[in-house]
Amino acid sequence: MTATARPVLTSDKVKKGMERAPQRSLLRSLGLTDKEINQPFIGIVNSYNEIIPGHIHLRQVAEAVKAGVRSAGGTPFEVNVPAVGDGIAMGHIGMRYSLASREVIADGVECMAIAHAFDALVFVTNCDKIVPGMLMAAVRLNLPCIFVSGGPMLAGRWQDKAVDLNTVFEAVGMVSKGNLSEEELSRLEEAACPTCGSCAGMFTANTMNCVTEVLGLALPGNGTIPAVDSGRIRLAKEAGAQVMQVLEDDLRPRRMVTPDGIWNALAVDTALGGSTNSILHLMAIAHEAKADFPLNMVNEISAGTPQLCRLSPAGPHHVEDLHRAGGIAAVMKELKSVLHTKVPTVTGETVAENIADAEVADREVIRPFAEPHSPRGGLTVLFGNLAPEGAVVKSSAVAPQMMRHRGPARCFDSEEECVQALLDGHFHEGDVIVLRYEGPMGGPGMPEMLSPTSIISGMGADDKVALITDGRFSGATRGAAIGHVSPEAADGGPIAALQDGDEVIIDIADQRLDTALSQGEIEARLAALPPFEPKIDSGYLKRYAQSVTSASRGAVFKD
Repeated sequence: MTATARPVLTSDKVKKGMERAPQRSLLRSLGLTDKEINQPFIGIVNSYNEIIPGHIHLRQVAEAVKAGVRSAGGTPFEVNVPAVGDGIAMGHIGMRYSLASREVIADGVECMAIAHAFDALVFVTNCDKIVPGMLMAAVRLNLPCIFVSGGPMLAGRWQDKAVDLNTVFEAVGMVSKGNLSEEELSRLEEAACPTCGSCAGMFTANTMNCVTEVLGLALPGNGTIPAVDSGRIRLAKEAGAQVMQVLEDDLRPRRMVTPDGIWNALAVDTALGGSTNSILHLMAIAHEAKADFPLNMVNEISAGTPQLCRLSPAGPHHVEDLHRAGGIAAVMKELKSVLHTKVPTVTGETVAENIADAEVADREVIRPFAEPHSPRGGLTVLFGNLAPEGAVVKSSAVAPQMMRHRGPARCFDSEEECVQALLDGHFHEGDVIVLRYEGPMGGPGMPEMLSPTSIISGMGADDKVALITDGRFSGATRGAAIGHVSPEAADGGPIAALQDGDEVIIDIADQRLDTALSQGEIEARLAALPPFEPKIDSGYLKRYAQSVTSASRGAVFKD
């Protein structure tokens, strides 16, 4: 864009005309020249902080983005949003703020972008709730934008094998069972997370960064280029320059985040065996985009999409291996027969054009469409009298013998109570651990249950014990772990009616989650329960619990 004969910009609201002299005076106080004031204002929305490994390097990424913006004739302004690190927040009250922070991020971006009249946005992001929070803001505002993530961490090496953060979580269970010493755990702890970046497996952060690329809101490579690779900085510069073209072409997010675009995202997600949290977030993003996408569509997509990759926690490979094998573009090319390839992207080309030259470099990491790990994708939504509105499981990470399971319920009303019972060995083979009152309202905040599932896996019991919860799981979770049970216990869902010893029937193959109790017995038990007492009655979490909806609706706020 040139300084003359340019179209009207959103930023003209704060810089054009005699009456905007005060605003121009403030802009000049920032050291801006006349040329910089006249150029498009590009908001660089950065989630940098010094407590999350996935964000510690985002200053450098943002500087590269700003260089790209300037090179293409824009004036960048960096602003920040909060970011909660799930790994550090895990297992204590901090985890209740994780999902809840997603709405704060979306609202914060809205406030900063509109208040300062940005013409376009570049989102510099990484990690679990931050990517979806920014995606929600992007489609809500519908300003021209582009995303660039900080990239994945490299896997560590320990005892001559690749390891990651999830290995450490599972090792806690091994120590508690006597299969690993505390000294060995300490050495693993030092080796598992060797670089900056989002944790190395196909956990929620990397799933959402890959999904952003599939949606067409990021340049190819966004999901998989390692954080410490110089290609990540080049990508950031290219993204900064490309947002100026996106602005000139008036290419807005809702042209990409359509039912077809969301279909593509979930198809690739299920082929990767990605995190169950992606379903929660994509439902919320669809809500913001006003794109009709019912939860049961996930099963239709999974049924027609083979699983091509087995990445940690479901397999031996990590995101760096996926990048080396061809990245997301290569996966999409394998899946092109099930994708909507005419969807536009921020490259200025369609999905089909973006993936035309992609090639698979390692068939151990990305299987051919006709020779998959499984003919069905890695995510499944279950329905039944325990989950009338749905529940979610990463079916690709479930042992074959647990795909169908009947067992007695062992009920817990808090994560802390459940974890202690597991560490003390107070469960039996065949049990169905029921962990409830941990949903969006009941948690509050729908905390991740990585600690209990990791303990079960570390004890070698993930093929013998199931766990169902109205909370959610980390993308690092594996085993017969069924989350997002809706309606949740705090909202009178059937999961609240279960008692120790009640038979629970899990049939992942037929997409069912039931109890042998009659409907009349369920209703009678629910009617006899005392009113739900909120666990937290002050501050943001109180307001969050009063405003949030069911996981089946993406845990968005009530309209």
